[in-house]
Amino acid sequence: MPGRFEGKVAMVTGGGSGMGEAASLAFAREGAKVVVVDVSPDSGSDTVAQIERVDGDALYLQADVSNESDVESAVRAAVDAYDALDCAFNNAGFVGSDAKIAEYLESEWDRLIDVNLKGVWLCMKYQIRQMLAQGGGAIVNNSSALGLVGGGSGAYAASKHAVVGLTKTAALEYARDGIRINAVCPGPTATPPLLRLLDDPERRRRSAERIPMGRLGQPSEIAESVLWLCSDAASFVTGSAFSVDGGHVA
Repeated sequence: MPGRFEGKVAMVTGGGSGMGEAASLAFAREGAKVVVVDVSPDSGSDTVAQIERVDGDALYLQADVSNESDVESAVRAAVDAYDALDCAFNNAGFVGSDAKIAEYLESEWDRLIDVNLKGVWLCMKYQIRQMLAQGGGAIVNNSSALGLVGGGSGAYAASKHAVVGLTKTAALEYARDGIRINAVCPGPTATPPLLRLLDDPERRRRSAERIPMGRLGQPSEIAESVLWLCSDAASFVTGSAFSVDGGHVA
């Protein structure tokens, strides 16, 4: 039975680990040709190798999403390789320092905003241009539960709230062009950065207990939400900030 994305082309930024890796593998299982974009050649190439081991079709492209020429080149290379771009998960980002607002370094603030917010804008800029040319597509941007409430560091929360606002505005701008744009807002998820932060079992247990469902999310659970938002099953969904958080925001 053909997968939901048979014959489609999906781009995943930050596809070398965590939610991006999980989404890349999930798209491939559902029949998509997957363009894995990551700043790290080792991790990005590993995701592609995993896909190819199960006879999937994938391409690795190295890019820093905060660099416009990198992003433009990545989208062009994806289209050159596969002739289309049907879906995109703009996932690349990082947590940064947990310093309080009055103690945050300007250099750290600038780098986090460049990747988490500017990177999403740049990716959409070139993905939307391609999708307009081919008559439609679907984009999911990775925000966070902390894009809906306060908490975490000021820079991180600011960047993720801004991703939600950027997503909603883009969705309205292109709603009649056949391009659906949504944000996924994960709660605490067992990705490498969070697991490094929760570096001992007791701290991890306390973090999980604060979630109403009593556990961390899994990258595969976020990936399934991304695929649904990109699929025809979500054909009337655009401009949403979709919580996948075990009840954290509620």
